[in-house]
Amino acid sequence: MQYGFLAVTARALGPERYAPLATFWSLLFVAGPGFFVPLEQEVGRALAARRARGDGGRPLVLRAAAVGGALAVCLIIATVPAAGPLARRLFAGDSLLVVALMAGLAVYALHFLSRGTLSGNGRFRLYGFLIGIEGVLRLVFCVALAVAGVKAPGMFGLSLVLGSLLAIALVLRGRRGLLIPGPPARWSELSSALGYLLAASVCVQLLLSVGPVAVQLLATATQRAAAGQFLTARVIAFMPIFLFQAVQAPLLPKLSGLLAAGRRDDFRRMVLRLLAGVVLLGACAVTATALAGPWASRLLFGSGYSVTSFDFGILSASCVTFMVAQVLTSVLIAFRCYARMATGWLIGAVVFVGVTAAGTQLFVRVELGLLGGSVGSALVMACLLGGVTRRHTTPTDAPTSEATSRPRTA
Repeated sequence: MQYGFLAVTARALGPERYAPLATFWSLLFVAGPGFFVPLEQEVGRALAARRARGDGGRPLVLRAAAVGGALAVCLIIATVPAAGPLARRLFAGDSLLVVALMAGLAVYALHFLSRGTLSGNGRFRLYGFLIGIEGVLRLVFCVALAVAGVKAPGMFGLSLVLGSLLAIALVLRGRRGLLIPGPPARWSELSSALGYLLAASVCVQLLLSVGPVAVQLLATATQRAAAGQFLTARVIAFMPIFLFQAVQAPLLPKLSGLLAAGRRDDFRRMVLRLLAGVVLLGACAVTATALAGPWASRLLFGSGYSVTSFDFGILSASCVTFMVAQVLTSVLIAFRCYARMATGWLIGAVVFVGVTAAGTQLFVRVELGLLGGSVGSALVMACLLGGVTRRHTTPTDAPTSEATSRPRTA
Protein backbone atom coordinates (compact mmCIF):
# COMPACT_ATOMS: atom_id res chain seq x y z
CA MET A 1 0.00 0.00 0.00
CA GLN A 2 2.94 2.32 0.51
CA TYR A 3 3.74 1.85 -3.14
CA GLY A 4 0.17 2.78 -3.99
CA PHE A 5 0.38 5.97 -1.96
CA LEU A 6 3.67 6.99 -3.57
CA ALA A 7 2.53 6.04 -7.07
CA VAL A 8 -0.70 8.03 -6.82
CA THR A 9 1.01 11.09 -5.36
CA ALA A 10 3.82 10.94 -7.90
CA ARG A 11 1.35 11.01 -10.79
CA ALA A 12 -0.93 13.56 -9.13
CA LEU A 13 1.83 16.06 -8.30
CA GLY A 14 4.38 15.60 -11.09
CA PRO A 15 8.17 15.28 -10.60
CA GLU A 16 8.88 18.80 -9.27
CA ARG A 17 5.96 19.02 -6.80
CA TYR A 18 6.58 15.42 -5.77
CA ALA A 19 10.20 16.16 -4.75
CA PRO A 20 9.34 18.05 -1.50
CA LEU A 21 6.81 15.35 -0.57
CA ALA A 22 9.50 12.70 -1.17
CA THR A 23 11.83 14.64 1.12
CA PHE A 24 9.09 14.91 3.75
CA TRP A 25 8.37 11.19 3.49
CA SER A 26 12.03 10.36 4.02
CA LEU A 27 12.57 12.83 6.86
CA LEU A 28 9.45 11.58 8.67
CA PHE A 29 10.68 8.00 8.36
CA VAL A 30 14.11 8.97 9.70
CA ALA A 31 12.70 10.88 12.69
CA GLY A 32 9.52 8.89 13.48
CA PRO A 33 10.70 5.27 13.41
CA GLY A 34 14.21 6.44 14.25
CA PHE A 35 13.18 7.76 17.65
CA PHE A 36 10.28 5.42 18.44
CA VAL A 37 11.27 1.96 17.15
CA PRO A 38 13.23 1.46 20.43
CA LEU A 39 9.92 1.92 22.22
CA GLU A 40 8.40 -0.93 20.22
CA GLN A 41 11.45 -3.16 20.67
CA GLU A 42 11.70 -2.77 24.42
CA VAL A 43 7.95 -2.97 25.07
CA GLY A 44 7.74 -6.11 22.92
CA ARG A 45 10.74 -7.72 24.64
CA ALA A 46 9.68 -6.84 28.19
CA LEU A 47 6.02 -7.81 27.68
CA ALA A 48 7.07 -11.16 26.20
CA ALA A 49 9.21 -11.77 29.30
CA ARG A 50 6.28 -10.85 31.58
CA ARG A 51 3.97 -13.20 29.71
CA ALA A 52 6.49 -16.02 30.14
CA ARG A 53 6.41 -15.40 33.90
CA GLY A 54 2.61 -15.02 34.01
CA ASP A 55 2.73 -11.31 34.93
CA GLY A 56 0.39 -8.66 33.50
CA GLY A 57 1.91 -5.84 31.47
CA ARG A 58 -0.25 -2.76 32.10
CA PRO A 59 2.27 -0.98 34.39
CA LEU A 60 5.01 -1.54 31.84
CA VAL A 61 2.97 -0.16 28.94
CA LEU A 62 1.93 2.92 30.95
CA ARG A 63 5.55 3.62 31.83
CA ALA A 64 6.56 3.24 28.19
CA ALA A 65 3.72 5.58 27.16
CA ALA A 66 5.09 8.27 29.46
CA VAL A 67 8.54 7.91 27.91
CA GLY A 68 7.21 8.01 24.35
CA GLY A 69 4.96 10.99 25.01
CA ALA A 70 7.76 12.99 26.61
CA LEU A 71 10.10 12.24 23.71
CA ALA A 72 7.47 13.26 21.14
CA VAL A 73 6.89 16.57 22.91
CA CYS A 74 10.63 17.29 22.99
CA LEU A 75 10.97 16.55 19.28
CA ILE A 76 8.03 18.76 18.36
CA ILE A 77 9.38 21.63 20.46
CA ALA A 78 12.79 21.23 18.79
CA THR A 79 11.15 21.35 15.33
CA VAL A 80 9.42 24.70 15.92
CA PRO A 81 12.49 26.98 15.58
CA ALA A 82 13.66 24.96 12.57
CA ALA A 83 10.33 25.30 10.74
CA GLY A 84 11.45 28.13 8.46
CA PRO A 85 14.70 26.50 7.23
CA LEU A 86 12.95 23.15 6.81
CA ALA A 87 10.23 24.67 4.65
CA ARG A 88 12.67 26.68 2.50
CA ARG A 89 15.50 24.20 2.05
CA LEU A 90 13.76 20.83 2.01
CA PHE A 91 10.05 21.39 1.35
CA ALA A 92 10.14 23.98 -1.46
CA GLY A 93 8.42 26.57 0.74
CA ASP A 94 5.47 24.36 1.75
CA SER A 95 4.96 25.10 5.46
CA LEU A 96 2.10 22.61 5.65
CA LEU A 97 4.66 19.83 5.34
CA VAL A 98 6.34 21.12 8.51
CA VAL A 99 2.99 20.90 10.32
CA ALA A 100 2.53 17.37 8.99
CA LEU A 101 6.02 16.46 10.19
CA MET A 102 5.29 17.61 13.75
CA ALA A 103 1.92 15.82 13.78
CA GLY A 104 3.61 12.71 12.41
CA LEU A 105 6.06 12.64 15.31
CA ALA A 106 3.22 12.52 17.83
CA VAL A 107 1.30 9.87 15.88
CA TYR A 108 4.39 7.69 15.47
CA ALA A 109 4.97 7.68 19.23
CA LEU A 110 1.51 6.14 19.64
CA HIS A 111 1.94 3.89 16.61
CA PHE A 112 5.12 2.18 17.81
CA LEU A 113 3.88 1.90 21.37
CA SER A 114 0.83 0.09 19.97
CA ARG A 115 3.01 -2.20 17.85
CA GLY A 116 5.18 -3.11 20.83
CA THR A 117 2.11 -3.83 22.94
CA LEU A 118 0.64 -6.08 20.25
CA SER A 119 3.83 -8.02 19.56
CA GLY A 120 4.68 -8.41 23.25
CA ASN A 121 1.21 -9.89 23.83
CA GLY A 122 1.60 -12.27 20.90
CA ARG A 123 -1.13 -10.53 18.87
CA PHE A 124 0.73 -10.80 15.58
CA ARG A 125 -2.42 -10.93 13.44
CA LEU A 126 -3.50 -7.60 14.88
CA TYR A 127 0.05 -6.33 14.40
CA GLY A 128 -0.13 -7.19 10.71
CA PHE A 129 -3.64 -5.75 10.46
CA LEU A 130 -2.40 -2.46 11.92
CA ILE A 131 0.29 -2.18 9.26
CA GLY A 132 -2.10 -3.24 6.51
CA ILE A 133 -5.02 -0.97 7.39
CA GLU A 134 -2.64 1.94 7.81
CA GLY A 135 -1.52 1.51 4.21
CA VAL A 136 -5.09 1.15 2.96
CA LEU A 137 -6.25 4.33 4.68
CA ARG A 138 -3.28 6.31 3.39
CA LEU A 139 -4.04 5.14 -0.13
CA VAL A 140 -7.74 6.00 0.17
CA PHE A 141 -6.98 9.51 1.38
CA CYS A 142 -4.39 10.25 -1.29
CA VAL A 143 -6.65 8.90 -4.05
CA ALA A 144 -9.40 11.23 -2.81
CA LEU A 145 -7.00 14.17 -2.96
CA ALA A 146 -5.82 13.20 -6.44
CA VAL A 147 -9.37 12.87 -7.73
CA ALA A 148 -10.19 16.28 -6.25
CA GLY A 149 -7.27 17.75 -8.19
CA VAL A 150 -5.25 18.81 -5.13
CA LYS A 151 -1.71 19.92 -6.09
CA ALA A 152 -0.40 20.92 -2.63
CA PRO A 153 2.23 18.45 -1.34
CA GLY A 154 1.37 19.40 2.24
CA MET A 155 -2.15 18.01 1.93
CA PHE A 156 -0.77 14.64 0.86
CA GLY A 157 1.63 14.75 3.79
CA LEU A 158 -1.22 15.34 6.21
CA SER A 159 -3.21 12.48 4.68
CA LEU A 160 -0.31 10.15 5.40
CA VAL A 161 -0.35 11.08 9.10
CA LEU A 162 -4.15 10.91 9.33
CA GLY A 163 -4.11 7.40 7.88
CA SER A 164 -1.77 6.23 10.64
CA LEU A 165 -3.88 7.79 13.40
CA LEU A 166 -7.16 6.26 12.18
CA ALA A 167 -5.50 2.86 11.75
CA ILE A 168 -4.45 2.85 15.41
CA ALA A 169 -7.97 3.77 16.50
CA LEU A 170 -9.56 1.04 14.38
CA VAL A 171 -7.19 -1.73 15.47
CA LEU A 172 -7.17 -1.00 19.22
CA ARG A 173 -10.83 -0.07 19.68
CA GLY A 174 -12.51 -2.58 21.97
CA ARG A 175 -9.52 -4.97 22.19
CA ARG A 176 -9.29 -6.85 25.46
CA GLY A 177 -6.37 -8.49 27.17
CA LEU A 178 -3.67 -6.06 26.02
CA LEU A 179 -3.33 -4.20 29.33
CA ILE A 180 -3.61 -6.85 32.04
CA PRO A 181 -2.90 -5.57 35.57
CA GLY A 182 0.40 -6.73 36.96
CA PRO A 183 3.27 -5.91 39.32
CA PRO A 184 4.80 -2.42 39.16
CA ALA A 185 7.33 -1.85 36.38
CA ARG A 186 10.77 -0.58 37.23
CA TRP A 187 12.70 1.59 34.77
CA SER A 188 15.35 -1.12 34.50
CA GLU A 189 12.72 -3.60 33.30
CA LEU A 190 11.82 -1.44 30.33
CA SER A 191 15.49 -0.73 29.75
CA SER A 192 18.33 1.25 31.19
CA ALA A 193 19.93 1.27 27.74
CA LEU A 194 17.42 3.34 25.79
CA GLY A 195 20.22 5.74 24.88
CA TYR A 196 21.99 2.99 22.95
CA LEU A 197 18.75 1.88 21.33
CA LEU A 198 17.84 5.42 20.39
CA ALA A 199 21.22 6.16 18.82
CA ALA A 200 21.13 2.90 16.89
CA SER A 201 17.55 3.43 15.73
CA VAL A 202 18.26 6.89 14.34
CA CYS A 203 21.27 5.51 12.45
CA VAL A 204 19.14 2.62 11.13
CA GLN A 205 16.52 4.97 9.74
CA LEU A 206 19.23 7.22 8.37
CA LEU A 207 20.57 4.36 6.25
CA LEU A 208 17.06 3.26 5.32
CA SER A 209 15.37 6.55 4.48
CA VAL A 210 17.76 9.48 4.30
CA GLY A 211 18.69 9.00 0.64
CA PRO A 212 16.12 11.43 -0.83
CA VAL A 213 16.96 14.02 1.84
CA ALA A 214 20.66 13.78 0.92
CA VAL A 215 19.80 14.06 -2.77
CA GLN A 216 17.63 17.14 -2.10
CA LEU A 217 20.44 18.82 -0.14
CA LEU A 218 23.07 18.02 -2.79
CA ALA A 219 20.93 18.77 -5.86
CA THR A 220 21.52 21.87 -7.94
CA ALA A 221 18.85 24.34 -9.06
CA THR A 222 18.39 22.34 -12.27
CA GLN A 223 17.80 19.08 -10.36
CA ARG A 224 14.60 20.02 -8.52
CA ALA A 225 12.94 16.69 -9.36
CA ALA A 226 15.91 14.56 -8.27
CA ALA A 227 14.67 13.71 -4.75
CA GLY A 228 11.41 12.31 -6.10
CA GLN A 229 13.23 10.28 -8.75
CA PHE A 230 15.55 8.83 -6.14
CA LEU A 231 12.70 7.90 -3.79
CA THR A 232 10.79 6.03 -6.49
CA ALA A 233 13.89 3.97 -7.29
CA ARG A 234 14.61 3.35 -3.61
CA VAL A 235 11.12 2.07 -2.78
CA ILE A 236 11.25 -0.41 -5.67
CA ALA A 237 14.77 -1.60 -4.81
CA PHE A 238 13.86 -1.96 -1.12
CA MET A 239 10.71 -4.00 -1.76
CA PRO A 240 12.18 -7.05 0.10
CA ILE A 241 12.22 -4.92 3.27
CA PHE A 242 8.42 -5.00 3.37
CA LEU A 243 8.40 -8.79 3.00
CA PHE A 244 11.00 -9.02 5.75
CA GLN A 245 8.77 -7.05 8.15
CA ALA A 246 6.48 -10.06 8.47
CA VAL A 247 9.43 -12.04 9.84
CA GLN A 248 11.00 -9.21 11.83
CA ALA A 249 7.92 -8.40 13.95
CA PRO A 250 7.91 -11.65 15.98
CA LEU A 251 11.69 -12.16 15.72
CA LEU A 252 12.87 -10.27 18.81
CA PRO A 253 10.22 -11.66 21.23
CA LYS A 254 10.93 -15.16 19.89
CA LEU A 255 14.71 -14.84 20.28
CA SER A 256 14.32 -13.36 23.77
CA GLY A 257 12.02 -16.21 24.74
CA LEU A 258 14.45 -18.87 23.50
CA LEU A 259 17.31 -17.35 25.47
CA ALA A 260 15.19 -16.96 28.59
CA ALA A 261 14.24 -20.64 28.32
CA GLY A 262 17.88 -21.67 27.88
CA ARG A 263 17.28 -23.10 24.37
CA ARG A 264 20.53 -21.84 22.87
CA ASP A 265 20.73 -24.51 20.14
CA ASP A 266 17.26 -23.59 18.88
CA PHE A 267 18.28 -19.93 19.07
CA ARG A 268 21.38 -20.56 16.93
CA ARG A 269 19.51 -22.62 14.33
CA MET A 270 16.81 -20.00 13.99
CA VAL A 271 19.34 -17.22 13.39
CA LEU A 272 21.33 -19.22 10.83
CA ARG A 273 18.20 -20.21 8.90
CA LEU A 274 17.02 -16.62 8.83
CA LEU A 275 20.37 -15.29 7.60
CA ALA A 276 20.47 -17.95 4.86
CA GLY A 277 16.97 -17.00 3.77
CA VAL A 278 17.83 -13.31 3.64
CA VAL A 279 20.93 -13.94 1.52
CA LEU A 280 19.00 -16.20 -0.88
CA LEU A 281 16.13 -13.72 -1.19
CA GLY A 282 18.63 -10.92 -1.64
CA ALA A 283 20.51 -12.59 -4.46
CA CYS A 284 17.28 -13.05 -6.40
CA ALA A 285 16.15 -9.49 -5.59
CA VAL A 286 19.35 -7.82 -6.82
CA THR A 287 19.15 -9.59 -10.17
CA ALA A 288 15.43 -8.97 -10.64
CA THR A 289 15.62 -5.32 -9.59
CA ALA A 290 18.55 -4.48 -11.84
CA LEU A 291 16.73 -6.00 -14.82
CA ALA A 292 13.15 -4.91 -14.18
CA GLY A 293 13.60 -1.82 -12.01
CA PRO A 294 13.48 0.82 -14.78
CA TRP A 295 10.40 -0.81 -16.31
CA ALA A 296 8.66 -1.04 -12.91
CA SER A 297 9.45 2.62 -12.20
CA ARG A 298 7.86 3.77 -15.45
CA LEU A 299 4.83 1.55 -14.85
CA LEU A 300 4.19 2.70 -11.29
CA PHE A 301 5.28 6.32 -11.28
CA GLY A 302 5.50 7.44 -14.91
CA SER A 303 8.32 8.20 -17.32
CA GLY A 304 9.51 11.28 -15.43
CA TYR A 305 10.94 9.19 -12.58
CA SER A 306 13.16 6.67 -14.40
CA VAL A 307 16.73 5.91 -13.29
CA THR A 308 19.24 3.39 -14.69
CA SER A 309 19.62 -0.33 -14.04
CA PHE A 310 22.97 0.43 -12.42
CA ASP A 311 21.25 2.64 -9.86
CA PHE A 312 18.69 -0.06 -9.12
CA GLY A 313 21.40 -2.71 -8.71
CA ILE A 314 23.35 -0.71 -6.13
CA LEU A 315 20.21 0.20 -4.19
CA SER A 316 19.06 -3.43 -4.16
CA ALA A 317 22.45 -4.62 -2.91
CA SER A 318 22.28 -2.09 -0.08
CA CYS A 319 18.81 -3.43 0.80
CA VAL A 320 20.15 -6.97 1.15
CA THR A 321 23.03 -6.01 3.42
CA PHE A 322 20.68 -3.80 5.40
CA MET A 323 18.42 -6.80 6.11
CA VAL A 324 21.41 -8.86 7.24
CA ALA A 325 22.33 -6.06 9.64
CA GLN A 326 18.74 -6.00 10.94
CA VAL A 327 18.88 -9.70 11.78
CA LEU A 328 22.14 -9.19 13.66
CA THR A 329 20.55 -6.25 15.46
CA SER A 330 17.74 -8.43 16.82
CA VAL A 331 20.27 -11.03 17.94
CA LEU A 332 22.35 -8.47 19.84
CA ILE A 333 19.25 -6.94 21.44
CA ALA A 334 18.11 -10.40 22.54
CA PHE A 335 21.50 -10.77 24.25
CA ARG A 336 20.99 -7.23 25.60
CA CYS A 337 24.31 -6.13 24.12
CA TYR A 338 23.03 -2.68 23.26
CA ALA A 339 26.36 -0.89 22.99
CA ARG A 340 27.70 -3.38 20.45
CA MET A 341 24.57 -3.06 18.35
CA ALA A 342 24.66 0.74 18.52
CA THR A 343 28.35 0.76 17.58
CA GLY A 344 27.61 -1.21 14.42
CA TRP A 345 24.92 1.18 13.21
CA LEU A 346 26.89 4.26 14.20
CA ILE A 347 29.86 3.12 12.15
CA GLY A 348 27.52 2.45 9.24
CA ALA A 349 26.15 5.99 9.46
CA VAL A 350 29.67 7.42 9.52
CA VAL A 351 30.59 5.35 6.45
CA PHE A 352 27.49 6.65 4.65
CA VAL A 353 28.41 10.27 5.33
CA GLY A 354 32.02 9.73 4.32
CA VAL A 355 31.29 7.90 1.07
CA THR A 356 28.53 10.33 0.08
CA ALA A 357 30.72 13.35 0.78
CA ALA A 358 33.59 11.93 -1.30
CA GLY A 359 31.46 11.28 -4.39
CA THR A 360 30.63 13.56 -7.30
CA GLN A 361 27.69 12.14 -9.29
CA LEU A 362 24.45 12.96 -7.48
CA PHE A 363 22.69 9.59 -7.41
CA VAL A 364 25.74 7.32 -7.42
CA ARG A 365 27.41 9.02 -4.45
CA VAL A 366 24.30 8.57 -2.30
CA GLU A 367 23.72 4.99 -3.50
CA LEU A 368 27.31 3.96 -2.75
CA GLY A 369 27.00 5.69 0.61
CA LEU A 370 23.94 3.60 1.48
CA LEU A 371 25.65 0.39 0.33
CA GLY A 372 28.86 1.17 2.20
CA GLY A 373 26.96 2.07 5.36
CA SER A 374 24.92 -1.14 5.35
CA VAL A 375 27.96 -3.31 4.66
CA GLY A 376 29.92 -1.55 7.40
CA SER A 377 27.14 -2.04 9.95
CA ALA A 378 26.69 -5.72 9.12
CA LEU A 379 30.41 -6.48 9.28
CA VAL A 380 30.97 -4.67 12.56
CA MET A 381 27.98 -6.34 14.25
CA ALA A 382 29.00 -9.77 12.96
CA CYS A 383 32.47 -9.34 14.44
CA LEU A 384 31.11 -8.07 17.76
CA LEU A 385 28.52 -10.86 17.93
CA GLY A 386 31.24 -13.51 17.69
CA GLY A 387 32.64 -12.46 21.02
CA VAL A 388 29.19 -12.41 22.62
CA THR A 389 28.26 -15.97 21.60
CA ARG A 390 31.57 -17.35 22.87
CA ARG A 391 31.34 -15.79 26.31
CA HIS A 392 27.61 -15.44 26.90
CA THR A 393 25.83 -17.31 29.65
CA THR A 394 22.10 -17.77 29.20
CA PRO A 395 20.37 -14.64 30.53
CA THR A 396 17.01 -14.31 32.16
CA ASP A 397 14.74 -11.39 31.54
CA ALA A 398 13.44 -11.56 35.11
CA PRO A 399 15.01 -8.67 37.07
CA THR A 400 15.51 -10.70 40.24
CA SER A 401 18.60 -8.81 41.26
CA GLU A 402 20.63 -5.77 40.36
CA ALA A 403 22.98 -7.92 38.33
CA THR A 404 20.27 -9.49 36.21
CA SER A 405 18.39 -6.25 35.65
CA ARG A 406 21.42 -4.43 34.33
CA PRO A 407 21.69 -4.78 30.51
CA ARG A 408 24.91 -5.78 28.86
CA THR A 409 26.56 -2.78 27.26
CA ALA A 410 29.95 -4.21 26.46
